[in-house]
Amino acid sequence: MRLVVQEDAESVGEWVAHYVQERIRRFKPTAERPFVLGLPTGSSPLPTYRKLVELHKSGQLSFEHVVTVNMDEYVGLSPTHEQSYHAFMWTNLFEHIDIRPENVHILDGMAEDLQAECDKYEAMIEDLGGIELFLGGIGPDGHIAFNEPGSSLCSRTRVKTLAYDTIVANSRFFGGDIAKVPTMALTVGVGTVMDAREVLVIITGVSKALALHKCIEEGVSHMWTVSCLQQHPRACIACDEDATLECKVKTIRYFKGLQDTQLKLLQLPMEGYGGTSLTRGSSTGSAAAAPAPLSSTARMAVQEARKDRLSASSVMAAMSRAAERLSDDRSVSSVDGANAFRELATVAARGKPAAAAAAASAGASSGRAPKRGADDASRSAAKRARDV
Repeated sequence: MRLVVQEDAESVGEWVAHYVQERIRRFKPTAERPFVLGLPTGSSPLPTYRKLVELHKSGQLSFEHVVTVNMDEYVGLSPTHEQSYHAFMWTNLFEHIDIRPENVHILDGMAEDLQAECDKYEAMIEDLGGIELFLGGIGPDGHIAFNEPGSSLCSRTRVKTLAYDTIVANSRFFGGDIAKVPTMALTVGVGTVMDAREVLVIITGVSKALALHKCIEEGVSHMWTVSCLQQHPRACIACDEDATLECKVKTIRYFKGLQDTQLKLLQLPMEGYGGTSLTRGSSTGSAAAAPAPLSSTARMAVQEARKDRLSASSVMAAMSRAAERLSDDRSVSSVDGANAFRELATVAARGKPAAAAAAASAGASSGRAPKRGADDASRSAAKRARDV
């Protein structure tokens, strides 16, 4: 599980929006193969939605081939009710972007047969081929969607009675009147969320600090359903500083250290791209970077690669391929992945693009790097190559 810590809720929203943008871009959705995006409601995703709208209006993001699946809806509120999640989503996101109305899916809290509505929702998700990325938020008691404390971690879309804490927390949307808050909702299950290929949960504010602590520092528990993320192969939490207040300093330093390491890797010197051609394995015109020890796997690959004559573009292609393979390999650690990319950057800095390409391939079989970090490294290499 990955934890990304940002300064405040707005910074979290911006980070998440850019992450969604990049995932959609890389997926390259079409009408026949849409990007299926799960979406939450509540106050947590609002900064993200504002940024997504901004990205769309600036021409940087299209939702034309995006299909959305919302997490939940109140029972007894019509889609036109100002506090329904239908109204929330259209007001805060859908009416400001180019998504097709038929591609928007939200549970119907007014259905005559509520369980049949839930079963139909599950079948719809299956027909879509599953959810590619599920964004989520949590309540102060750690519930994800409306999977309240005590919910089965294998649960599917169903009717759920809301906990008193949730009713009190949501009363702020109903003028502070608890009596106006619905006591039941339709919600995707924990199992439904866990079936998504990737899950990204937004946790911001002091009121969510205990839930974050329970999620990342204690074991999986049905009393804190967000803790299920510990068992997801590709889960990420984006939080602000306030949400970390109940966590151990050591824990947060660890995750921040991973972020810092990633950024430093992207800033390693690669002199060969700064004005001297790296094609045909030429040496750099400036002082060479200090040699770095390579793993045995990478060293053998480098020796083989020296026989080749690869261009700088080959290095970029290798980095992109390695990014995909590293992030898809669930059996390796982030530290090993960082080491693999450090080897790649060091070899490239020494002016041996063929060796760098081999190191990338070798690293892909021995380590794992954060997907976004690898993509950024690839783009950085591309920029330097254009400057040659």
